[in-house]
Amino acid sequence: MKQLCITFFSIFLLFSCQSKNEDKNAILSESNGKINNVSIIVDENLWNGEIGDSIRKKFAAPVDGLINEEPLFNLNQYPTKIFEGIVRKSRNIIIIEKSNRSGYSFKKNEFAKPQNVFYIVGQNNDEILAILEKKANEIIQSLKSSEITENQNRLKKALVDDKKVRDRFGIGLTIGHGYKYDMVKDKFLWIRKEFSTGYNSILVYEVPINFIENDSNVVTNIVKMRDSIGKQFIHGTLNDTWMVTGEDYSPYLFDIKIAGRKTFETKGNWYLKNDFMAGPFVNYAIKDEKNNRYLILEGFTYNPSKAKRDLVFELESIIKSVKFFK
Repeated sequence: MKQLCITFFSIFLLFSCQSKNEDKNAILSESNGKINNVSIIVDENLWNGEIGDSIRKKFAAPVDGLINEEPLFNLNQYPTKIFEGIVRKSRNIIIIEKSNRSGYSFKKNEFAKPQNVFYIVGQNNDEILAILEKKANEIIQSLKSSEITENQNRLKKALVDDKKVRDRFGIGLTIGHGYKYDMVKDKFLWIRKEFSTGYNSILVYEVPINFIENDSNVVTNIVKMRDSIGKQFIHGTLNDTWMVTGEDYSPYLFDIKIAGRKTFETKGNWYLKNDFMAGPFVNYAIKDEKNNRYLILEGFTYNPSKAKRDLVFELESIIKSVKFFK
């Protein structure tokens, strides 16, 4: 009987806590903030010293693969005394303060939803700097992941039909408003969104597994692959122009997973041969052993003399929405 009461009480507490969390989420207002913006809640004396320098070095570091330097996140600093109202509803918040205790914590949807709130507390500068050093990469990865999700949710508000992608490659993509099928072949798609200062593009195609893995130099194989595709399909308005991989800087190569599959992520720059157009690209070669292929999803952008970080990030968000159906 005693054990039965304990079990009943435990279940009651579980559902009670769950109900309270649901009630809290129901009354939370929507968070605000542009993509890749982070509110830093820290007093000026810390922001203007070595702690602020550490924050900027880590969270505003240059993005890999862009010709011109752009920060990983736009940082907006606010002193603790004005942490209220619209600031409290920021989607991404890092709170740094001195206290008689030390520690790190993360809270989801504390003041609004969706929202990430990270607390870094130390008794002195050295303790705060040590926590920043230890936790910065974890925070950055969490922010990147949640911003991808946020971007995908915004794209879902006005979707473009992905039937052509499904029919040809057996996958689904979350393609947002403004994108149109620019070129449709049996095993190649070029999807593009034009805007006043340039355009965003997504390429979808596939290659045999041994095309990527025929030797240990994966990045060279990926460059050869995309240069071949560029010469075949991606041409400029002038005669004898086509897209090639930039030669000034070696592309960045990362081993990641997308949709649970081994993936090579390649970031670099492209330009048009015999022309002056150029920009950044991000290429994802996703290993699909069931179909004996690497599925290639690439995004590239053209936005001369303008910021490109968030354009590339939108392309990453679309590509990382991929779902395999066969």
